[in-house]
Amino acid sequence: MAKRSKKKGAMKGCNIGNKCKSKAGGLTAKGRRMINAKTGSKLKAPQPGGGSRKKSYCARSAGQMKKFPKAAKDPNSRLRKARRRWKC
Repeated sequence: MAKRSKKKGAMKGCNIGNKCKSKAGGLTAKGRRMINAKTGSKLKAPQPGGGSRKKSYCARSAGQMKKFPKAAKDPNSRLRKARRRWKC
């Protein structure tokens, strides 16, 4: 079985209206399935309870907070909502 290549535009057509993105930030189960099908990736649900995935996500998103100060200041930005959902 050949592995699918990563495609640009995997998020195209994925929005809050068709319930792929959550209003609370991040993707819904439907959104993860859609992206996985398009790109062959293996996205998983958030791990707010702890563990290595949580540690890794929180470290990566902290870097995004530095890179995008405008989003870091806005409490309703998708970045801040996702960090809240992961309990960072």
